[in-house]
Amino acid sequence: MTSITNDIHKKTILIATQNKNKRIEILDILKNIPGILFRDIEDFPFLPTVEEDKNTFQENAVKKATILAKACNTWVMADDSGLQIDALNGRPGIFSCRYAGPNATDEKNREKVLSELKGVPKERRTARFVCTIALASPHELFFVVEGRCEGFITEEPKGKRGFGYDPIFYVPQYHQTFGELHSSIKNMISHRADALKQFKERIMPLIRKI
Repeated sequence: MTSITNDIHKKTILIATQNKNKRIEILDILKNIPGILFRDIEDFPFLPTVEEDKNTFQENAVKKATILAKACNTWVMADDSGLQIDALNGRPGIFSCRYAGPNATDEKNREKVLSELKGVPKERRTARFVCTIALASPHELFFVVEGRCEGFITEEPKGKRGFGYDPIFYVPQYHQTFGELHSSIKNMISHRADALKQFKERIMPLIRKI
């Protein structure tokens, strides 16, 4: 009963992602924020599908957050993120999750990247993960934050942890890929961790006003 009563006094925020791995990371990093009740997108089955057809991570995140906030009449945080590789002129970028095709698996996406980088020396395999998060209410866009994590692309996958491009993204400071790093470390240094740290700083003043 106490838990239900406490939830009534919390601000509901929908995490607008179908990616369960992203959702797990977000909840793990934001678990200690007081005054907020995070909800999964599965809790709102009537929501429209928002096509991520814009040209930047920010535009996609803002589009998703604003449309879904109006549709479900609550606050929405939307994440658009991906991998930018310098030798590929920033690709896969906004197409990261479907780089090898509309229904491509993580493995197929990684294989395409490694194929395109074949023969490229280490010093030219620089890359970064980028995460943009937008927070909107049914009436306004509150803010947008962006996090980054710099690294290199390996010549082959290493590690079984994480998801997406994690096994081929090498972090020099730790001498391991995201696929090898424990989640407790990844969730302190990743692009998403960077963005969510800013998210915490920006959202707390809004929550205090409620």
